[in-house]
Amino acid sequence: MACRLEEIAEIGDYVEYEILGRSVVVVRTGPQTVKAYHNACRHRGMRLVQGRGNAANGFVCPFHGWCWNTDGSNRFVFAPNLFKKDQLEDADLRLRECRLETWGGCAFINFDDEAPPLRASLEPFATYHDAFRVEQMRAESWLSCVLPVNWKLACEAFMEGYHATQTHPQLLARSVKRGYGAGTDTVGFTDPDDVVGSSIYFMKVLSEGMGNGMIHTKDIAVAEDLKAMPLPSDPMQAIVEWNTKLNAEIVRRSHDAGIPMPDLNQLVATGHVSSVNYGFPHYYLLPVYGNAAAYRVRPLGPEETLFEIWTTTLMPEGARHVPPRAPTQMAWDDPRWPDVVRQDFANLPRQQGGLRSPGFDAMRLSGEVEGLISNYHRVIDGYLAGRSHAEILPNLSQVSGGIDAPIRPIAWKGEAGARKTGRADRSRDAGGPEKPARRSRARSAAKSSRAGAPGKRGSKKRR
Repeated sequence: MACRLEEIAEIGDYVEYEILGRSVVVVRTGPQTVKAYHNACRHRGMRLVQGRGNAANGFVCPFHGWCWNTDGSNRFVFAPNLFKKDQLEDADLRLRECRLETWGGCAFINFDDEAPPLRASLEPFATYHDAFRVEQMRAESWLSCVLPVNWKLACEAFMEGYHATQTHPQLLARSVKRGYGAGTDTVGFTDPDDVVGSSIYFMKVLSEGMGNGMIHTKDIAVAEDLKAMPLPSDPMQAIVEWNTKLNAEIVRRSHDAGIPMPDLNQLVATGHVSSVNYGFPHYYLLPVYGNAAAYRVRPLGPEETLFEIWTTTLMPEGARHVPPRAPTQMAWDDPRWPDVVRQDFANLPRQQGGLRSPGFDAMRLSGEVEGLISNYHRVIDGYLAGRSHAEILPNLSQVSGGIDAPIRPIAWKGEAGARKTGRADRSRDAGGPEKPARRSRARSAAKSSRAGAPGKRGSKKRR
């Protein structure tokens, strides 16, 4: 994901996207058209732009003044008489395009012109989020930091909710009358008032903990207005009716305000209940109600990662909104980070250090809830091994989607044994040498009363 389209709202607006030494310019060329170019002057390779800005009058090389239109055509060469005619042919002087496709309100680039289409590569992640109308969401905030870890480790931290009990104890199901300990078992709640109180408590903690990114203050306001409504005395029935009525009221008020909110109860009925979802290779969306947090993970080096977070929400159609044009940059351990994010970040440098310890030999992954880590590493293995697009594409659907996933078949020709167990796991740090292949094997996962879903089988993953 190179940029959000709202970053380049006006014709001529551009954003430079950098990834491991490569630089690409994404520019709006028309009301509905966006292009991407490799950021290099066709004369002597000078980068044409840095950062972001507007080039409605085209790009001017800061070295010798050669100029290009935003459609990639060259319009000026200083002192052309100094060059041979065949050096200045129009087709040869055009800026080199980088493949670009759009989805979900974002522009995605690809350095491989032979790769499958974006949409096919993102399924089922793309279709799932279409239902939430993420392409219509607008950014309210944009934060970034540099984490002292490998990019894959940063991705893996959000691939399972198994860590929530220890890392985010404030997010555990909580009876406001009995305190912590109600767990996810509805019998822990004493009555309808307790159900409502617990729900509003969770909404507030998640909203504050995610910087208004998943649950918005406007959603909490609706819940506060509904908290006195009559509910069945049975806590389980009360939970169902509370959530149904809360969803319906959020939708009603949104429509009254001109906000294109989808039918939330219909989303629940059709299985749209996962609030943390991964889009291979480096993008996350966390949708709740008419909002979504978005994560972008970008390698800067073997143990250096740029991590960015947007908070987005649906707004009234036609409303004028000025999104953040650049991220607010903070240190990864800055206390200003929202609590949930800060807690996640705090784990990562310690884990990166622990991976180098002689006391660690491999990751022991739950085959029930940590399988996504194994699945996506095996897909990365396929790219590193030079597998064909025809082989890789079907396996991408085993990776992009909801977290807390089981280990799934990743099928490569001639490796039938890897299809069920994910044994051929290999990893390479960005910018560093490939590490030797290390086998993983199926291993029983110890049951844990602290995790909502103890695993019955597991996988051992080594870096």
